[in-house]
Formats: sequence, structure tokens, C-alpha cells
Amino acid sequence: MANSDPDKLISKADKLTKLSFTRWSADWKSATVLYEQAAIAYRLKKDYEKAKEAFEKASKGQEMISSPWDAAKHMESAGALAKEIGHWNEVIDLYRKASELYIECGRSQPASDALAKGACALEDVAPDDAVKLYNDACEILEEDGKEQMTFDLYRAAAAIYVKLEKYTDAASVLLRLALAANKCNAVHSQCKAYLSAVIVYLFANDFQQASKCYNDCSQIETFLNSDQSRCATKLLSAYEDGDAEEIKRVGQSSTISNLDHVIIRLARKLPTGDLKDIKIESSREEEPLDENDLT
Repeated sequence: MANSDPDKLISKADKLTKLSFTRWSADWKSATVLYEQAAIAYRLKKDYEKAKEAFEKASKGQEMISSPWDAAKHMESAGALAKEIGHWNEVIDLYRKASELYIECGRSQPASDALAKGACALEDVAPDDAVKLYNDACEILEEDGKEQMTFDLYRAAAAIYVKLEKYTDAASVLLRLALAANKCNAVHSQCKAYLSAVIVYLFANDFQQASKCYNDCSQIETFLNSDQSRCATKLLSAYEDGDAEEIKRVGQSSTISNLDHVIIRLARKLPTGDLKDIKIESSREEEPLDENDLT
């Protein structure tokens, strides 16, 4: 069959699935084999559009013969080909369909992986869609108690938000990563995520939110006693003192060097705003109340 014309294979397969006066039932099993052979032949010829369509038909065939696992595999192949030809909306649809088919098999990890592959394909061309897929991929794993497998997905989503300069969203994703890490006792990952969130807020020149984030995270004892907490304290203190040199020194520390590259780059660019404003704000907060203020 290797030398067969894929167009003829598709034509033959289509006939096997159509009912007529002479064909009372569709032969999906035979048709699916032909669709698969055609898909591979098209892909070898680099006719990606036809290969994609053939894999979609092969996927439907596997569904019809009650084999959702193989159907999902073919749908992923179709998604990869949609990426090759730049059909970005189809990339989303095909990988989502693959994910649903894996869920039918009761397999959360490949279901999540399918969405992550779609997200990776879309990062540069449709970053908002990519983030949505990464978040959905995380939810699938968390629903199955597999928080440990979400870490890289959350990091990828945070990196996209940083690139888009959506710093509040980036920090929120990092806090979700910390929560996932907490659920599976991954203390080191949890503490790194908290420090990363503080750095993101500082880079966005939002000292108040960075302080609030730090104070909230410090309710958790494992973070309070960590190197990451000590590093965050030094950063925030240096901001309050208006000490740009100290901020830069902390930015070069080994604790920060162990964070993700995206966060390291942000930390090494600190401070980004005017430290005088922060110093004035901090001194106001520390001023004792005058008796007249209480009346």
C-alpha cells in the first residue's frame, strides 16, 4: 500500500463509509485503515492540508469503532499539521478535541499534554489563547490530584503574561503555582513561586501590592523561614530605604539566580520606578498619629 495514491485511498475509504442502495452499513474499520495510510502518504509528500484532513477522518473512524485513544492520537497529528500550515484556530480546536478524547479514556495526563502542545504552538501568534490552554491543562491535572505536573505549565503561562506586560496576571499565575506546590508538599517550588510573584509586582512598580503579597505569603510558616522569604525581605527593605544599590545587589543573589530565567531577567532590571515616592509613602505610614488626627 506504500506506493498507493493517497487520493485513491481517500476515495475508496469515503465510499466505505457512505450508505447507499447497495451498502446498508458503513465499514468504518476498513475505511479507517485506508484513511490512516492516506494521512501518512500525504504527510510524506508534505501535502499538509490533505494530511490534516485525512488524520481527522482517521480520528473519526477510530471513534466510530470505539477506540478513543487512537482517535485522540490522530487528532493530535492533525493539530500538529494545522500548526505547520498556520491554521491557528484549527490548532485550538483539534488539540481540544484530542484532549476530550483522552478524557474519554480516563487519561488526564495525555489530555493535559494535548492542550499544552496546542498552547506551545500558539505562544507567539495567539498568546492569550495559549494562556487559556495552559490554564485548562492545569485544571485537568488538578482535578485528578496531579498538581506536581502543573508546575511547568504555570511557569509557561506566567512567562507569556510577562512578555505581554500583564504583570498582575503573571503574579496571579505564580500564586496559583504556589498553591499547587503546597498541595503536594513541594516546599521549594512553593517558596520560589512566592518570591517570583513579589519580584513581578516590584518590576511593575507596584510596591504596595508587592508588600501585600509578601505579607500574605508570610502567613505560611514554610515560606517565612525560607531563603526566598529572606531575599524578599531584603528587597522590600531596600525599596523602603530608597537604596537602589542594595536592590541591585540582592538582584544578583544566588537565591534569585535559582528562579526561572524570565523572573531573573526582571529581578536584574530592578528598580524600575522612582524610589523616592516609595520612601515618602513608607515614612508616612510610620509617622505616629497626632492627637488632632483622632478627633
